[in-house]
Amino acid sequence: MQYKVGIGYDIHRLVGERKLMLGGIEIPYLKGLLGHSDGDSVLHAICDAMLGAMAKGDIGEHFPVADPKYDNISSIELLKKVDEIVKQSNYSIENIDISIIAEEPMLGPFKKQMARKIAETLKIDEEKINIKATTNEGLDDIGKGLAIAAYAVVLLSKA
Repeated sequence: MQYKVGIGYDIHRLVGERKLMLGGIEIPYLKGLLGHSDGDSVLHAICDAMLGAMAKGDIGEHFPVADPKYDNISSIELLKKVDEIVKQSNYSIENIDISIIAEEPMLGPFKKQMARKIAETLKIDEEKINIKATTNEGLDDIGKGLAIAAYAVVLLSKA
């Protein structure tokens, strides 16, 4: 059995008049994440971790900002496309560990729903996904409530 580990990171600025999408679900909040797609930092970090584990670049290479077909695309669609690459490369997802850093809103009540959506999208057991949420204790742009970031670590296996 061959194992590969990847890490992903993403951050987006919070702005008015956008839905807040995290982990593939809409979180009720008065601001949303600014991005070329829906700005879902969690799914973007997962995509980068999956691609990184296989040494296949990053989401910016696969879904360029300059390509208008990705304007406002759902990050769920990006995750599905990256998952196709994983499967075509004969890898399986062993686990995904995610840390979300946000001063607001409180994300604890949404962790299970996010994990369920990610598992459903990737067609894996929900037990393979762990989501943690923390704050930056008022420090930097995240701590001031101006942005939300996420880290993801993915373990892939190949028989």
